[in-house]
Amino acid sequence: MSFFKKYKNRMIVTLVAIILIVIIGVTNKDRISLSQGEKFIGNVLTPIQKIFYSISQKSLNFFEGLKDIGNLKEENEQLKLKIAELEEENRHYEDLIGKSPYLKEEAELLKNTTYNLKSANVIGKEPGNWFDRFVIDKGLKDGINKGDTVVQAITKDDNIIGEGMVGRVVEVGDNWAKVISIIDENNKISFKSIRTQDGGMISGNVGGMLNGYLFDTKADIMKGDKLFTSGLGGIFVKDIYIGKVTEVIKRDENLMKNIEIEPAVDFKKLYKVFIISNEMVEGLN
Repeated sequence: MSFFKKYKNRMIVTLVAIILIVIIGVTNKDRISLSQGEKFIGNVLTPIQKIFYSISQKSLNFFEGLKDIGNLKEENEQLKLKIAELEEENRHYEDLIGKSPYLKEEAELLKNTTYNLKSANVIGKEPGNWFDRFVIDKGLKDGINKGDTVVQAITKDDNIIGEGMVGRVVEVGDNWAKVISIIDENNKISFKSIRTQDGGMISGNVGGMLNGYLFDTKADIMKGDKLFTSGLGGIFVKDIYIGKVTEVIKRDENLMKNIEIEPAVDFKKLYKVFIISNEMVEGLN
């Protein structure tokens, strides 16, 4: 038997062991340099790996971007809702600030008035800049009747809060009423001067002012005089402040004295009014 055949198995085991030792040595992580084969494989695979890595990163960034877009859209919708809420809240505060003088006057009037006032909100008006005809949210069910006097809280020149003449109720429904104001051309109201007690008649005009005349051609009337309702004819409650004289016009001694009056009420801004029942006032008188 030859030597090779005799020690064949041992030689194979020894050869495999040597090969494993060599492989372990070659692939040891503490090696200083790579083999030529490893370098070749690395040079071939590195560009390919770079391409696939770049593609994978772009894909990852793309899907992350889609996720971010979704989050941003949701955040944007939430911000829009918040802005809308803040704008509505701001409008509410601006409305309160704008109405604050009227609210203070109304509170003071309700505390000091001698009338049984019923409050109503203005809910509609005819086209135009002036509230010459408008609708309120109270009617028959609230005790409002045709002919009732309509007023607003105003501050007079002496800083006293009182009733300022607005107009009268001309139509009434169950829960609404139509008001014609004193600046309407078709509305006429008798007045008296608080200083001299001279009386006359006034009506409205298209400019939101009042024009009138004195019954007595020799009446003592002058610019700045305050005019109040006289109550003649029972159309309006008496002693309600109308406004003050801004101009006295007399072209002839034998003609009536004409006057122009600035209303006490701002007929461009009417939000809330008060109604005085004519029947109740007449009953007290």
